[in-house]
Amino acid sequence: MDVQAILSAATGNHGAVNPYAAIAYLVSGILFILALRGLSSPATAQSGNRFGVIGMTIAVVTTMITHAPEAMVLDGDGSFVLDTVGLIEILVAIGIGAVIGIVMARKIAMTAMPQLVAAFHSLVGLAAVAVAAAAYLNPGAFGIADAAGQIFTVSRVEMGLGIAIGAITFSGSVIAFLKLNGNMSGAPIMLPLRHVINLGTLAAIIGLVAYFTVDQSPWVFWTVTGLSFVIGFLLIIPIGGADMPVVVSMLNSYSGWAAAAMGFTLHNTAMIITGALVGSSGAILSYIMCRAMNRSFISVIAGGFGADAAASGGGSKEQRPWKPGSADDAAFLMSQAENVIIVPGYGMAVAQAQHALREMADVLKKEGVNVKYAIHPVAGRMPGHMNVLLAEANVPYDEVFELEDINGEFAQADVAFVIGANDVTNPAAKTDKTSPIYGMPVLDVEKAKTVLFVKRSMGGVGYAGVDNDVFYMDQTMMLLGDAKKMADDIVKALNGGGH
Repeated sequence: MDVQAILSAATGNHGAVNPYAAIAYLVSGILFILALRGLSSPATAQSGNRFGVIGMTIAVVTTMITHAPEAMVLDGDGSFVLDTVGLIEILVAIGIGAVIGIVMARKIAMTAMPQLVAAFHSLVGLAAVAVAAAAYLNPGAFGIADAAGQIFTVSRVEMGLGIAIGAITFSGSVIAFLKLNGNMSGAPIMLPLRHVINLGTLAAIIGLVAYFTVDQSPWVFWTVTGLSFVIGFLLIIPIGGADMPVVVSMLNSYSGWAAAAMGFTLHNTAMIITGALVGSSGAILSYIMCRAMNRSFISVIAGGFGADAAASGGGSKEQRPWKPGSADDAAFLMSQAENVIIVPGYGMAVAQAQHALREMADVLKKEGVNVKYAIHPVAGRMPGHMNVLLAEANVPYDEVFELEDINGEFAQADVAFVIGANDVTNPAAKTDKTSPIYGMPVLDVEKAKTVLFVKRSMGGVGYAGVDNDVFYMDQTMMLLGDAKKMADDIVKALNGGGH
């Protein structure tokens, strides 16, 4: 069979949609759905990752095959010759990306996973901007313009939305990365007239995208791009650290919609399917996270959470009596308990204490103690952060419970062992209407007979900037110090029988 016949079989005739490519993209989409389903639970996360890898491999290979004619040129005798330069460039780009991905996966600590996710979102947004810019500068190569070079109206809509969402995703993700990585304060940055500025900028972007459908002048396109970059910064800067899990899932959704819009521009079914899956799942996750905090999505985006926290988090802190404890005290109390509920938080992640915590739980279980883990939906800096860390430490999945499943058990618990979780255990969310976290469902650790609270020092407060009344309750013993060292010392005390 000659080259032309092979290409015809692989890509279809006269630009028609190739049924084999459509089936391959459909299979990829199904695998992506299975990947999302698998990633919804630590028990199936590995299989979910495998489905995602297989699906993406099929999508990439299919795209390269269906675009093979674009790398073919006619030789002098009329035969087709492969333009290896373009193919090599693609393979080199894939190789570079693969190397970077492998190195990052091996080197990045689990504590840095939230900012890594934010960085990945920024790259997706930037890629959408790059594709939209390339399509605008050379629409003929993308098949989205007539003979006179006028971009089709529907393609202008897709391009305008894609570059706007992509630019917002990029700049917003950069700010989220800086906040999560500690390069920028997690406290809200409140600009004067920020709501007026934000609404005005958004209105200008929407108006210009609409105007772009009738005028494809460069000033319209690049103005939309510039304003979109700006509004991404403006939207995330006023959002406080307590809302970062929602911001991460929201940016995840944005990156998906940006990819879907660019899928239409590139006429790539796989990008449309994948982008829609990521966009819709991210939006659903954002909604779930907002419900977990009893917040409206609009109030989070408007930067309302933390507006009061900036005020309450500052100033002098009232000196109140609290009860200090030691690793030996904690070991004795937990070894005498029947039911212990462990509440992990970001402090555990920072100290990398999950392995020592699991070892502590294993020792307690050998002594006949019933141990469970209570996970708040927004504990940490991204959705599922604590679940990932506990899974890394091989904590049994059947010992890990979400807030709604375990909150009623604290009243029967002998010990609530809180390790680095502040905001998600703060009863002010239930009683203090002036608190910036008021209305957010929290873990009822104060109902336990004894609360052991591991904290680096009494001077710090949670990411929302609010002090926690649990610190000063009669049944609370504060275990001050590094979370990992404290857990290790408790294990030593349990094993040494000093209690």
